Formats: sequence, C-alpha cells, structure tokens
Amino acid sequence: MSERNTRPQPRTLPWLAAGQSFPPLQDAWGPADPAPGLLAAGETLDVPTLIRAYSQGIFPWFSQGQPVLWWSPDPRMVLQTQQFRLHRSLRKTLTRFISDKNCEVRFDSAFENVIKACATAPRAGPPGTWIVPGMQQAYTELHQAGKAHSVETWIDGELAGGLYCVNLGGMVFGESMFAHRTDASKIALAALVAFCRASGITMIDCQQNTGHLASLGAAEISRADFAIHLGQNVGKPPPAWQFDLLYWNLLLPAARPEP
Repeated sequence: MSERNTRPQPRTLPWLAAGQSFPPLQDAWGPADPAPGLLAAGETLDVPTLIRAYSQGIFPWFSQGQPVLWWSPDPRMVLQTQQFRLHRSLRKTLTRFISDKNCEVRFDSAFENVIKACATAPRAGPPGTWIVPGMQQAYTELHQAGKAHSVETWIDGELAGGLYCVNLGGMVFGESMFAHRTDASKIALAALVAFCRASGITMIDCQQNTGHLASLGAAEISRADFAIHLGQNVGKPPPAWQFDLLYWNLLLPAARPEP
C-alpha cells in the first residue's frame, strides 16, 4: 500500500443552515486536524443561534471574509472564581481604585463602546481582529436581549478599560477585554470575579488558553467536564447585573497576594 493511500482523509466541515442543530461536541476537529476544536461553519449569527450555541458550549470565532465558524475546543480554558490570583501589584491598584471617588466600576453603561474598543485593542500575532463588524452587531443585539454584558472601568469620568461577556443562567462566558490605562482591564476582570462570587457563579469560561489568563488563575479542563458544569448551571436563574461596592469584600480579604 502506498504512503499516499495511508494518509488520513481530510474531514468535511458541516455547514449549518439557519435554525439547524449543531453537531455533537465530540464531532469537533481533533489534534490531528487543521483546526482543533472547529465544529461547524455557517452564515447565521443572530440572537437565537448565539443562545443555542453558548448553551451547548459552542462559540463563534472567525475573521473578516470567512463564514461564521463555530468552535468547541478540548481542553477548555476556564477561571474558577475561587482560584482568581490577585497579585500583590493588582491588590495595591485595586485598593487605590476603590478608595478614589473618581474611580468606579459600571455594568452595561457603554456596551457598544466596550466591544468596539476590544475590537481595536492591540494583540499579539497577525494584524486584524476576530471582532469583525458582523460580530459586533450580533453581540450588541445579544446585549439588547439581556444576554451579553459589559464590565467597565471608569477613571475621571472616562472609560479606561473593560470587558464584555455572555451570561446564560449561572454561566458566564468571557469574550474580550481592553485597557486604555494600566491595569484597567484587570480591574474589570476582578470586578467580574467579585460579582460572580456574590452571585454564586463558580466558573468563568475563557475559551482558549493564553499566558495572561493563566497568570490570573485560569486553567484548562476537559471539554467533557466543561459540558457537565454547563449542563448543571445554564438553566439557573441569571443574576441581576448590578455592581455593589460590597462585592469587593468577597475578593480582597479572601485572596492571597502573589509575588
């Protein structure tokens, strides 16, 4: 038998029509495939499709000019909210931020500004962004439906940094963050962790592994374990997205400073 005939045949990527069900998670491409974690492609990116996707552990990620690509990686990067690492420098920054009357955390006061800032934030790797205009529009509509939220760091009346995320029941799915001032995105993440602790949310989905997230306490778990946690929590009542200064007490005293 020739070497050519022994090579694995390329897998066909399913194409989703509007309203069609997603394939099972285990059908996602594996380590031997060109794009591990890739599950399907399509052209529909609306609120019902996004809700169905996230409720099953699937998220969109694609570049301009590509179809909508749907992913479910294995392993999955998550931040257990009790494992958040509050490094000594960030602890000092938070202490100053909380005590400054010109600094505050807001939820959902400038969602469109946050997602636009995330789209233009500088990142490592090739130029461009996956938060393309169609993605911005889709998540803005998801925000208007009450399923996507922004966590914002305001300093001296200006939006200094923040992040946006998706919330379904007792699950929070982190999407992207930006900072116009030093540590402004980390402050927003710390606020989200404090809010999640206050709301009984134990895990924030981070989707994919990065060194930055790992330094803050995020770690990989298997897709199977993630799916189990998702199934146990996505049907719970969602929290009220309001930030209370008392939430900081759930983070600062409990966290051990890291070197």
